[in-house]
Amino acid sequence: MTGHHQTLAILLFSGFVAVTLGITTWVSRNRRGSAEEFYVGGRLFSPMENGFAIAGDYMSAASFLGVTGLIALFGYDGLLYVVGFLVAWLLVLFLVAELVRNCGRFTLADVIVARMSERPVRVAAGTSSVTVSVLYLVAQMVGAGSLVALLLGGTSQAARVWTIVGVGALMVVYVSMGGMRATTWIQIVKAVLLLGGTVALTVLVLLRFHGDVDRLLVTAAERSGHGDAFLAPGLKYGADWTARLDFISLGLALVLGTAGLPHILSRFYTVPTARAARRSVLWSIGLIGGFYLMTIVLGFGAAAIVGPASIRGSNAAGNTAVPLLALDLGGGADSTGGTVLFAVVGAIAFATILAVVAGITLASSASVAHDLYASLRRGRGEPRSEVAVARVASVGIGVLAIALGLLARDMNVAFLVGLAFAVAASANLPVLLYSLFWRGFTTRGAVWAVYGGLLPALALVVLSPVVSGSPDSLFPGADFQYFPLQNPGIVSIPLGFLAGWLGTVTSAELPDEAKHAETEVRSLTGAGAA
Repeated sequence: MTGHHQTLAILLFSGFVAVTLGITTWVSRNRRGSAEEFYVGGRLFSPMENGFAIAGDYMSAASFLGVTGLIALFGYDGLLYVVGFLVAWLLVLFLVAELVRNCGRFTLADVIVARMSERPVRVAAGTSSVTVSVLYLVAQMVGAGSLVALLLGGTSQAARVWTIVGVGALMVVYVSMGGMRATTWIQIVKAVLLLGGTVALTVLVLLRFHGDVDRLLVTAAERSGHGDAFLAPGLKYGADWTARLDFISLGLALVLGTAGLPHILSRFYTVPTARAARRSVLWSIGLIGGFYLMTIVLGFGAAAIVGPASIRGSNAAGNTAVPLLALDLGGGADSTGGTVLFAVVGAIAFATILAVVAGITLASSASVAHDLYASLRRGRGEPRSEVAVARVASVGIGVLAIALGLLARDMNVAFLVGLAFAVAASANLPVLLYSLFWRGFTTRGAVWAVYGGLLPALALVVLSPVVSGSPDSLFPGADFQYFPLQNPGIVSIPLGFLAGWLGTVTSAELPDEAKHAETEVRSLTGAGAA
């Protein structure tokens, strides 16, 4: 990139960072310092505000950079991520949003412990939530590294490393100083910027082809090198039965995983009522649905205008397809329009990453403090000390996410998020649904459901081609691959449900009918909700 590109990009990045740090500083001076303020922003957000914040939390680097890159490289098969990410919200709307808001206070564990022995359940749910959050954070770190390396130095490894470290440091500042209120406003600003930028790029792509979508698709297929196969299923997931099972596994993870993501569940606590939570989801579905429809246009647009060869030359995983598309749409590398549009899109993507990592870090630090720390202290800690623990935890989580992000910096961010969804669907969703709907569910069943999904999911990832046994693995020189699929969901999700059932039926504990009745009434009516 030219020096003009770099200067403009740095100015835009710096401007967004300055604005978000200003929001964080302002919020930190006007907060009460209570646990409710830090974790859920005092439950003062309107459905529209929360809907925009949910959209900002969910439309991550995996969507803006990773999914469009996969569509540009693999055509129809890249669309599978779009379908999975969007369909998942129907499950959230009909089964999760209102019930979780009525039953919990701050975290997933709050919903479960209403009927169970508190300590083992909080430890299990807290461990799972932190694991899912760290996996999700890694994807954002990788996206940040790919983006800023392109803007500031092509494929410079040093640029990637320092970007990942810088993003990690910023997310710790956002969370430790501003809590949920600052994080929410950062996510709202980011959602508006991202949607605006996506609309502008989509219009420019369609104008390039004079509104002829058919011509866009034909051109993308021609430039892909795969011909008509680019527009048909099977380019990435149809080579053999292993690839097809991998596709089914991925689909299960994407559709079922959203309802188990800690940073999404925590957003339902930031509104005053369950009705507001449902309306928040409706707002977010509209915003997210429109966004994903536009990513389809951007993905095929990148294939048709930039070409898969150029995209792979910049980043083998396809993470830089959208910035390269913006550069071309603006007039090319040597034009003022190209420079401006490229830098603006890069800044929007960077804003996307910062907002998402702030939300995930807050959710995971809340799990550490409210679930793990509080259970070890047996509930004796005062709220202020719990908030202090959450701030310290955000630092530790940031360091871990930075280290793992450096390790996985050459992988596609959408794929990495798919792994986080698989773990969430395997460990968090079974225990959540059993707790809400199974009258006979017990403490042992809850603990077994979490670990019975979490441990197999992690073990299968370690033994999969993701980690070793192929040129694209984390450790390409090693080979301890024994599980053929890249996504473990098709095995680990049923294991999570099975473990929860088995733990319950083998437990000597008698289900508390009165607590179940109380939980059922509370979940459906909101009586007694926080």
